[in-house]
Amino acid sequence: MQIYKKYLSIIIPIYNEEGNILKLYNKIISSLEASRLSNYEIIFINDGSTDDSATLLYQISKKDFNAKIINLVTNQGQTAAISAGIEYSQGEIIIPMDGDLQNDPKDIPNLIDKLNEGFDVVSGWRKHRKDKTISRILPSKIANWIVSKISGVYLHDYGCSLKAYRSDIIKNIKLYGEMHRFIPVFSYWQGGKIEEIVVAHHPRKHGKTSYGISRTYKVIIDLILIKFFEKYSTKPGHLFGGFGLINFFISFLIFFLMLFLRYSENITFIETPLPQLTVLFFLIGVQSIFIGLIAELVMRTYYESQDKKIYKIKDLYNFKDSY
Repeated sequence: MQIYKKYLSIIIPIYNEEGNILKLYNKIISSLEASRLSNYEIIFINDGSTDDSATLLYQISKKDFNAKIINLVTNQGQTAAISAGIEYSQGEIIIPMDGDLQNDPKDIPNLIDKLNEGFDVVSGWRKHRKDKTISRILPSKIANWIVSKISGVYLHDYGCSLKAYRSDIIKNIKLYGEMHRFIPVFSYWQGGKIEEIVVAHHPRKHGKTSYGISRTYKVIIDLILIKFFEKYSTKPGHLFGGFGLINFFISFLIFFLMLFLRYSENITFIETPLPQLTVLFFLIGVQSIFIGLIAELVMRTYYESQDKKIYKIKDLYNFKDSY
């Protein structure tokens, strides 16, 4: 079937945002009309909401065919919701944004204008952020600094959902865990040009945020994982094998030190912990080698297996004429 290409796809994950949905939709329409953007689609991903969000989204989709809904089976997280939206989007430009009215739809034209200057990704920077300093802003600043240093992609605000992407860049990126915030990093690895602009940020008025300082450790874990993807995703045996060889080397050094002490200093084996350390480092080396072999098998299975999704869809609205 023919696919009718859109110019712009706006992707909005929704989880219990009944107090914000209608206001957000109206603000988006006003912004697009003011900018004379008519070739667009708004994709709402209902991420297992337990309030009246699904009902409100359905009412919008009945009145506006450009408003599309993806209902996920259960709450599967923001990354899964964004992945589903990206998968079903048809736009040449894709803009994710939050559903809590903290992102301002008036910034959408600014992101598009900057993207059209020759960039592949334009990231929003909530320079004047309206959140709690201790629980939200401070951990975010620390996390942004760490991500920038390790990834080599220097942005002020990785956590800002409001970004603009060219579809040929973002559709080639597979997301897992909490990795939606690292899309600019993956885009950079694919040769994408990245820019950052200041966007507005508003305090949350309705609903309850699902983010907090407890998510900081998840960011760090995911950061370690993407660094692994960058260096060793196709050759994990090199990482684990190298670690194993280092442990073998340490084991042999301790072994020769043990022999030296025994025959030069007359210190028996049982007087020191060196025999136990020799065996310990040798076994760690053996384990690392075998973990590397298993990782190689898993990697090959991953690249040669079926293309599995990280989300489960319950139903769709307003997509049937496009696919």
